[in-house]
Amino acid sequence: MSIVSIRRIALSVSILLACAATALAGTPIVQPNLSTKTKIAPVYFGPNAFPVPDMLDGRTSQSARVSVSADHYMGTLVQPGGDVTMALSAKCVVPLFTPRANLVVWMPVAEYYYTSAEVNAIRRVPHEGELRGWDSGDVYVSTDMQLFTQQLHGVDIALRAALKTASGNTYAKARYYDAPGYFFDVAMGREWNLTHGTVLRVAASGGFLCWQTDRGRQNDAPMYGLLMAWRCGPLDLTTTWSGYAGWEHDGDCPMVIKVAASYRLSALSIDACYKQGLNDWPFRQLSIGCTYIF
Repeated sequence: MSIVSIRRIALSVSILLACAATALAGTPIVQPNLSTKTKIAPVYFGPNAFPVPDMLDGRTSQSARVSVSADHYMGTLVQPGGDVTMALSAKCVVPLFTPRANLVVWMPVAEYYYTSAEVNAIRRVPHEGELRGWDSGDVYVSTDMQLFTQQLHGVDIALRAALKTASGNTYAKARYYDAPGYFFDVAMGREWNLTHGTVLRVAASGGFLCWQTDRGRQNDAPMYGLLMAWRCGPLDLTTTWSGYAGWEHDGDCPMVIKVAASYRLSALSIDACYKQGLNDWPFRQLSIGCTYIF
């Protein structure tokens, strides 16, 4: 299949998903009780239910790429090991006719989880004892657009509009929440060429994230992030601090720090990362994967 065919399919999918988002937003409105905490927040679910989105560095991708990774999450709620999740994740980036616009799709394709009775009690899971099982996660779709480039304007600026589908199906076990969501953010970045062929890049982002919590009610959260990346030849090292802050202030203000490394081998790169929850995301994540660049 040619890249042109892939782009046509990607554009068609994005249009269909936009229509689906309109349908998902048609939830009947009732008068909500804003004084009651919904507990629909990252602390009360599995690691992939309300993740902190990886921030952009101010640029879109110049070429199509596909990534897969094996992820291990160690929960720290109540005690280490109370929630252990192993997942296989995938991500696809396709430029839409121009490198200035990307269609990006990502999701946890499959996960195996274990949760203890203590963690289930905090999450209000109607089950006595431990829980084990398999699941698949929510699909995320975004359109990333390059607004300004460092070459022409002195700084890279990219805008992202993303939709979370309600494809996760284990709300009763607090693995995923069966409702749509969306977020918008803008990332601004700049890089400098240092000595010995090394490049330093810094970026900052800000945005808005929203998810439905019950009928007639939603949680609105400002997003933020800072990034520093160092590249030397085929090796990339990146550190990111990011999160968002919901208005209920009951487990809905996740903050994480992520350290990632990537080593390029021609069209293939080997990727690894470690993510630590600092607030309201009670997990440690270790990922190993690869990316193929077309």
